[in-house]
Order: sequence, then C-alpha cells, then structure tokens
Amino acid sequence: MTSSVELTLLIVYALSFYLFIIHRSLQIARDHYAKLYGLRSGWIFHRFNDVSDAQWRNFRGNLMILTLVFGIFTLVATSCRKYGLKAKGMSVVWLMVSLVYLTYLHGACVLYILSIASANFLLVKICGRTKFVFLLWIFNLTFLICNRVYEGYPFSLFGQNWAYLDNYRGTFRWHICFNFVILRMISFGYDYHWANYSNQFDKEKHIQRCNNCSSGRTCYQLLQERSLENGKFSFTIYMCYLIYAPLYIAGPIVSFNAFASQLDTPQKTHSLKKVVWYGLRWVFSLMLMESMTHFFYYNAFAISGTWKYLSPLDIFIIGY
Repeated sequence: MTSSVELTLLIVYALSFYLFIIHRSLQIARDHYAKLYGLRSGWIFHRFNDVSDAQWRNFRGNLMILTLVFGIFTLVATSCRKYGLKAKGMSVVWLMVSLVYLTYLHGACVLYILSIASANFLLVKICGRTKFVFLLWIFNLTFLICNRVYEGYPFSLFGQNWAYLDNYRGTFRWHICFNFVILRMISFGYDYHWANYSNQFDKEKHIQRCNNCSSGRTCYQLLQERSLENGKFSFTIYMCYLIYAPLYIAGPIVSFNAFASQLDTPQKTHSLKKVVWYGLRWVFSLMLMESMTHFFYYNAFAISGTWKYLSPLDIFIIGY
C-alpha cells in the first residue's frame, strides 16, 4: 500500500469518525437536555448554553472586563515606555494596575495571595542560594494542597471577627488562579538559585545558531537562560511577575528570567502580523468553544449524572 493511499484512508476514517461523533452528540443533547443542570439561554440559534463548568462560566462572564484590562495594559505600556521607564519603574506600574484587577476578581482574598507570596519571597531570599532550596517545593506544594482542601480558606476559620470578609470574596475563586502563581513562585526561586552559579549557557554560540537572535531579535530561550543581575530579584518585580494581569488567569507561564528581561525591552521575536494572526486564532478558539457549549452539553451530562443512564457508546462520546 502506497503512502498516498494510506493517507487517504486515514483522512476518510477521521472524517467519518468525527461526523458520527457530531451527529450522535447532537442527538444526545436533543433527547436529554431537559434533565441537565447548568444550561442557560444562549445566543446561537436560541439554543441553551452549557455553562455548568464554574471556571469557564467565570471566564466567560468576565470576558468584557478582561478585554478592558488588556486594552488598558497596552495603552499604559506604550505611554510609560515613551517616558523611558525601565524594569523597576515598569514593575511598579504593572503591580498597581494588577492589584486593582485582582481586587476586582478576588475581593478580600487578595490578602491570602499577598501573604503567601510574601512568605515565599522571604523563603527564597533565605534558602534560595543554599542546599535547602528544596524547601521551596515543600512550601509551595503544601499550599497547593491546602488551598484546595480548605476551598480558599473561609475567613471564618480565623474567628468570627473576620467572618464578614467572606461577603467580599470577589467574582473569581482565588485558589483556582493561584495554581499558576505557585508555578511562578517556584520559577522565581530557582532562577534566583541558579543565578548564584556559573552559567553554562554560551550566549555567543547561541546567537550564531539561532535564526531569531542572529537577525537582531531576541528569542525566548536567550531571555530564559541568561542570568540576571541581583537587582532584578526585587520584591516589586517579583510581585509584578506573580500577578501580571494579562497572564494571570490563563497564562501562559514564562520563567522569571524571561519576564524580567522583557520589562526593559519588549519582545521583538513576533512581528505585528504574527500577533494579529495569533489574535485571530484566539477568536476562532473562543467561537469554537461557544459552539460546543451551545450544541453538545458534555460537561452538563457529567455533573448531572445523566450519563449513567446512557449506552456505553454514548458514555464514550461524552467522555471523549
């Protein structure tokens, strides 16, 4: 069998498989929608929309404020750089804007974020350049587990004098977003740890081999691998890195070295055309997600328990 025939058969198989999945998913949704939890009136063909997943519901509900915040960040960044602000100045600006944003998202629970982050900073400064750096993992994993077990720590746990703050917990569960913050705290700690050792990264050799760097741009690997001076490991830059608003909810995660480097000089790896194309891909992904939640109701089947009464084939489709 030639490779072209094999490829044709694979394409036919994939198309047939997904057409069947879509057809059967529509049938299941139509037959059982009245028994499902978490469906709301939608905007696509007047169908119900599956908003049963809390994280997706919060993200979708706050999409307008997220768009506004990102727009403000872009405007502020452009204005500040025109006045020549560098890393420390930019980090203070980002920190102030991000704190306002976090207060909207989490209300009084910002106190938890600031307390844990401050304790981690002190631990890094004390143990980050010693053989006890492994304590960073113990500290962060402990909070990762406790945050989930205690569901973000009701203020009433600390006494009835603090219980009134439970009425001001914001619109988004802080301990869900904090998973990304924990990854950033570990990255800060280990970048601080490795900065004290001789760097094996050969910058000149990398520039010769890298297409981006050899053309005058700076690639992500170079930003990530080269060591920073001690002044960059300050508390303001650290806090700015942890709660930087555009990356706070959904990432992506970047290393502390790469983040701090770009406070001085914006990225030059991606052209405006690439950024616009990436934005269009994001809009397409959002519309695809909206279409799936309007037509298929997979998560609603899962949380409603209705899947227990379906056939094995239908359970496979919902799980798939």
